[in-house]
Amino acid sequence: MSTTERPRILVVGGGYVGLYAARRILKKMRYGEATVTVVDPRSYMTYQPFLPEAAAGSISPRHVVVPLRRVLPKAEVLTGRVTTIDQDRKVATVAPLVGEAYELPFDYLVIALGAVSRTFPIPGLAENGIGMKGVEEAIGLRNHVLEQLDKADSTTDEEIRRKALTFVFVGGGFAGAETVGEVEDMARDAAKYYPNVKREDMRFILVDVADKILPEVGPKLGTWGKEHLEGRGVEVYLKTGMDSCVDGHVVLNNGLEVDANTLVWTAGVKPNPALSRFGLPLGPRGHVDTTTTLQVQGSDYMWAAGDNAQIPDLASRAAGNENAWCPPNAQHALRQSKVLGDNVISGMRGFPQREYKHANKGAVAGLGLHKGVAMIVVGKMKIKLKGRLAWYMHRGYHGMAMPTFNRKIRVFADWTLGMFLKREVVSLGAMENPREEFFEAASPVSAGASVTAASADKKDGAKAKA
Repeated sequence: MSTTERPRILVVGGGYVGLYAARRILKKMRYGEATVTVVDPRSYMTYQPFLPEAAAGSISPRHVVVPLRRVLPKAEVLTGRVTTIDQDRKVATVAPLVGEAYELPFDYLVIALGAVSRTFPIPGLAENGIGMKGVEEAIGLRNHVLEQLDKADSTTDEEIRRKALTFVFVGGGFAGAETVGEVEDMARDAAKYYPNVKREDMRFILVDVADKILPEVGPKLGTWGKEHLEGRGVEVYLKTGMDSCVDGHVVLNNGLEVDANTLVWTAGVKPNPALSRFGLPLGPRGHVDTTTTLQVQGSDYMWAAGDNAQIPDLASRAAGNENAWCPPNAQHALRQSKVLGDNVISGMRGFPQREYKHANKGAVAGLGLHKGVAMIVVGKMKIKLKGRLAWYMHRGYHGMAMPTFNRKIRVFADWTLGMFLKREVVSLGAMENPREEFFEAASPVSAGASVTAASADKKDGAKAKA
């Protein structure tokens, strides 16, 4: 970390908003005008819409993340967490990955912590659930699912087989529907290589407390998505919650009980709980309360955007929805980060702030290879697509929205190779404990074994002397 007399713009969070806002500020800033510091516990940004495809093996996991230091070479990138913010002194406390925490003064502050999985106190969820917020979870899910096929193919115990081949997904929004669609697709392909496992042996269950799935694309496409998944053998239970999942025994409140080794939790998100320690004005759900210019309410030197911010949706309010807020999606995050970056520069130079206003352009979702739904807004007209064409729209939109030209090329290269080469179905579960085999080989022998070995050495030595 460098010290400087220049004003410091502190960006808390290196996700979509943090990355793009920092890039925008650096682009607009004059040489030596300020120091931009980005703090995040990870050294990379994750493009979350591609996590289901990474879990299915359609995209390399390394290609859905963007290294912060490479993309922000003119910024300070600190790997750690901001634990507290003293607004009176304009000082943030940073806890690095190793070593003592230290204070970091700032002049301007950007809050871009994003969101975390929204969970409930359900017995067994913490021990058995798999989230889908990070690339580590996507890789873990892929390895885990393929390991279950390995187990089922190698055992004659019917109960073990049934539990290994039962997959439960909780949450029917974008993340849940896309993940179950992609994973089912992958498992169907992988089953071709397992003599004792067929797709008919697997059981996929999708659960949601709402009365529909994919609400972002509208009721008609949501209904089509549900029917499409059911046509592929996925059991969809709506208006249904989960009561417990202790030891993999999943109990739903509709009376269904199943044993499953795989439980994927995608039941929504909530603002990062660290916000409660920053002394910022928060909305009823824990979001940072912001004005239409993305400034934190009551402040002229702090801004917030993305999943951790409560931002008035001016386009929807102009259409008559007086209490509309911007939804937490990549479409808004990309545009908010640009306005935020411009407003930070304007605030630093004493110029007026610009309001954020964006009309919804629609939504796209992929449900596996060549399968998807899309709702595109053109003026006052909504174009609804399904099947292969919607899938092309999904890939095209998110491929172009992927940050940096480098990552765009790599993602499109993965897709292109996938057209000619078969999907990889190898499980690398051992990566989660890479030192296990070496530890077993190098671990010290027990005391009893040491005494026995020493006695044997003495006897051999005596025989040699004789």
